[in-house]
Amino acid sequence: MYRAHVLVCGGTGCTSSNSKKIIDAIEDEIAEKGLADEIKVIQTGCFGLCALGPIMIVYPEGCFYSQVKVEDIPEIVEEHLLKGRPVKRLLYEETVAPDIIKSLNDTAFYKKQKRIALRNCGVIDPESIEEYIAMDGYQALAKCLTELKPEDVIQIVKDSGLRGRGGGGFPTGLKWSFTAKNEADQKYVVCNADEGDPGAFMDRSVLEGDPHCIVEAMTICGYATGATQGYVYVRAEYPIAVKRLSMAIEQAKQAGLLGKNIFNSGFDFDLHIRLGAGAFVCGEETALMTSIEGNRGEPRPRPPYPAVKGLFGKPTTENNVETFSNIPQIILHGAESFASMGTERSKGTKVFALGGKIKNTGLVEIPMGTTLREIIEEIGGGIPNGKKFKAAQTGGPSGGCIPASLIDTEIDYDNLTAIGCMMGSGGLIVMDEDTCMVDIAKFFLDFTVDESCGKCSPCRIGTKRMLELLNKITDGSATMDDLDKLEELAYHVKENSLCGLGQTAPNPVLATLKFFRDEYIAHIVDKKCPAGVCKSLLKYVILEDKCKGCTVCARNCPVGAISGTVKKPHVIDTKKCIKCGACIEKCKFNAIIKK
Repeated sequence: MYRAHVLVCGGTGCTSSNSKKIIDAIEDEIAEKGLADEIKVIQTGCFGLCALGPIMIVYPEGCFYSQVKVEDIPEIVEEHLLKGRPVKRLLYEETVAPDIIKSLNDTAFYKKQKRIALRNCGVIDPESIEEYIAMDGYQALAKCLTELKPEDVIQIVKDSGLRGRGGGGFPTGLKWSFTAKNEADQKYVVCNADEGDPGAFMDRSVLEGDPHCIVEAMTICGYATGATQGYVYVRAEYPIAVKRLSMAIEQAKQAGLLGKNIFNSGFDFDLHIRLGAGAFVCGEETALMTSIEGNRGEPRPRPPYPAVKGLFGKPTTENNVETFSNIPQIILHGAESFASMGTERSKGTKVFALGGKIKNTGLVEIPMGTTLREIIEEIGGGIPNGKKFKAAQTGGPSGGCIPASLIDTEIDYDNLTAIGCMMGSGGLIVMDEDTCMVDIAKFFLDFTVDESCGKCSPCRIGTKRMLELLNKITDGSATMDDLDKLEELAYHVKENSLCGLGQTAPNPVLATLKFFRDEYIAHIVDKKCPAGVCKSLLKYVILEDKCKGCTVCARNCPVGAISGTVKKPHVIDTKKCIKCGACIEKCKFNAIIKK
C-alpha cells in the first residue's frame, strides 16, 4: 500500500517537453531517500492543459505541478513527499489560494467540463489493464455478452442519441443497425484514428491515455453488428498511441477479453492495427478502407455504403476514436444518462483541441450546447495580450469560421451547420484581431490542395484554381471579377466532388466570404491587408517623431534596407525590404509600423 501517488503526463505533448526525464528523476530521488516502498510514480495520459507541460499531480492532496523541470525534483521530493509541504511556487497558479490548495476540478479550465471520452486520461496508467479494469473497464462488454442481445445493444446506442464524432454527425446506433441487418460470411469493425486536421489531437490523446476503452468499444460493436474482425487505422506519426494500443490488444487477448469465446459467450472477436502514412484523404471512410486493403487511399463512389459493401467488400461499421470511447459508458450507465446531457438533437459531450490565440491551449470536453463564449473566455482563459477575439475555426480544413458576432452560439451539430460551419472531428482554432481571414482561408485550402488524392477533377483541379485566385487576392493583383469567380468555383467544387474532402474543401473560403467579405474587398480594392499579415500588401515605415536613432533596427536588418545616422530618424528602403519583421521586433520605442 502506497501513501502517495505521483502521476506524470506521458502524452505526446508532455513527452516532447521531456516528461520521461522527470519520471526518471523522481524515481531516482525517491529511491535515494528510501521512499520507493511508500510512493508510486505512474505515467498517465493527457491532463488537458497541454501548454503547462510537463505536468505532475501528487495524490492524495491532488497538488498540480506545471512546467516542472528536472532541477525542481529534489525540492518536490524533499519538501512535499518527505515533509508534507507542497512547493507552492511550482503549483499551477489557479490552484493556489491563501489558505488552501484547490483541486484542479475547481479551476476555470475544468469547472465546466464533463469528461466521458476523456474520463480515464490523466487518471490511470494506460499501459495497465488492471488499472482500466479497476475503473469499471470491460464491465460494459461483460454486460453485453452475458445480459443483452445484439439488437438490445444497438437500441441502447440509438436511444442515447450518440452521433458520430468524426465530422458528419451521423447517428451511431442507426449506422450499426445498417450493418447488423446485412447477412454475410464475414463482417468488420473499423476504427478511424487517422486524425489529419491541422491542430487536432483528440483521438491521439484517447489512444495514448485510455487505449483499452477503444478495444472494449470495438468488441461491443462487433457483437452488436455480427462482426468478428476489427481494424484500427492509425497514423504512423502517433508512435506512443500505436505502442499503447498494441499493448492493450495483447493484454486483452491474454486476459481472454479478445479472441475466441469471450466471457464463454460463444462470441469471437479479434483486433488488428494498420498504420497510415499520413494522407488526409484517408480520414474519409471509403479511402481508409481502400488503404487497409493495401491499395492507394482513394475514395469510392457511394452507394453502396460500407454497411453493405465496405472493407474487403464485406459489411463494415466505421466510427472514429471519440465515438467509440463513449460506448462503454453508455452501456454501463444507460442511454438516459448520456441523453440527459447536451441539446435536443446533439446529445452528450464533445472533445475539442483548443489552440491558436488562446491562453489555455489543450484538450477540453464540454457538454453539447456550451457556448463558444464559455469555451473561449472561461475554459480557455481568454485571448492573450489584451487582444480582441475575431473568429474561431471549427472542423479544420473541412469546416468554417464562427465570427465574434456569433460568440454566444451554442455548440452543437445543427447550430454550426446553420451558420455554414461544421463540428468536424473537434479542432477549435481561436483567432484574434491580428489574424487575416483571407490568409486563413488560403492556409486551409493550400492544405487540401496538397492532400487531394486527385481521383476526381472538381477537387483535383478546382481547389488549385481556387488557391490561385486566393494568391492573386493576397498579392494585390486580383479584381472584383476574381472574387465572383472564386465564390462560383467554390460552390461548383462543393457540389461535384466525389468525397468529403472535396465537398468540404471550399468551406473555409465560403465561411470567410460570408462573414468577412469586407476583408476580401480591402485586399482587392484598397490593396491593403487590414490585419497587416499579407506581405505583398504591406510596407514597413519608421515614424520620424518616435525614432531615437539608436541604430538597432539597421544593425538587425538582414538585407541592409534601413539607413540613417546615430541619434537621427532612420528610413526604410521599401524596395529592399523583405518584410521579415526583425526591425519591429528589435525596436524598443514602437517607432516602426506596418501600413
